[in-house]
Amino acid sequence: MNKSTLIIAEAGVNHNGDLGLARELIDVAADAGADVVKFQTFSASTIVTKNAGKADYQKKATGAEESQQAMLAKLELPYKAHFDLQAHAEKRGIEFLSSPFDDDAVRFLLDELKLKRIKIPSGEITNAPLLLRIAERGTKAILSTGMCDLSDIENALGVLAYGYLKKATSGASRVAFSDAFHSVDGLKALKENVILLHCTSDYPAKFEQINLNAMKTIEAAFGLPTGYSDHTDGIHVSVAAAALGAVCIEKHFTTDKNLPGPDHKASLNPAELKELVRGIRETDLALGYAMKRPQPGEISTRKVARKSIVAARPIEKGEVFSKENLVIKRPGTGISPMNYWSVVGQKAARGFEADELIELETGR
Repeated sequence: MNKSTLIIAEAGVNHNGDLGLARELIDVAADAGADVVKFQTFSASTIVTKNAGKADYQKKATGAEESQQAMLAKLELPYKAHFDLQAHAEKRGIEFLSSPFDDDAVRFLLDELKLKRIKIPSGEITNAPLLLRIAERGTKAILSTGMCDLSDIENALGVLAYGYLKKATSGASRVAFSDAFHSVDGLKALKENVILLHCTSDYPAKFEQINLNAMKTIEAAFGLPTGYSDHTDGIHVSVAAAALGAVCIEKHFTTDKNLPGPDHKASLNPAELKELVRGIRETDLALGYAMKRPQPGEISTRKVARKSIVAARPIEKGEVFSKENLVIKRPGTGISPMNYWSVVGQKAARGFEADELIELETGR
């Protein structure tokens, strides 16, 4: 059976706080054939201190003078806008998803928008209270693992497992989280609810720092569905991840890479997003299944490309077949050369012209 990779088109903050642009991003994602369009839900004042600096890529894209909080304040998506965007996404036949960065965003996305799953960004993987709030609601989660080693991922999964099992915060502790992670019920809950995404949190991420094979390491370590959140230039690393078995691919996109903002330059344009979706869908089809057998399109080719036992020269009736009067040539519609030694030594039941396919009286 062909797999179907979940493709998340990451609009993120590339709407620049403009509802019209956000709606346009939904249209781009839907037109490209993505399964999900994802935004970010936050209030700048609740997720970052007013004097916090920017990441290097943010300084390069937006300048170093303003604070991170000031930059993010311009990129907030008001709660009321989410309803409009969710309705527009539903109209366009694409799932609306968002990443919360604080408890109130979790409440809003689950209680008011009624999202069936949440995307947890890499930067929140150590935010245990946020992870617990998500899991105790029984919400399915897609968890990015940028900047992580395996122990970071295990710690986060412990919090989620505890939340899925306890549905309450009483008794929460690192020991309790570890116990939940190592329990049979905890692992079952994680398998039912969590997808992990390998990620390199740099924008754009250098190819030599992607370590795509770590995706398989994560999958083997935790036994959970695993995919890839891609921050590289271009689409080929995402397609490679799909070929390696990623169950989910997430990729930033924009309407115009020249727009102001921290993420536009490291995002795909609409044409590139279409090409990404096409590449992943074709890769899914090409992976196929494990059994090796001739495909339907090969049947007619087999008759042309394979060979048969053929008369090397005219052969008279009753003449003994030998290496002197037999040759191997196309097409493959006669006796297979695999049967060559059972033909040699037999007598011709009739005469054959040169290049005529050999036939035996027995039908072999």
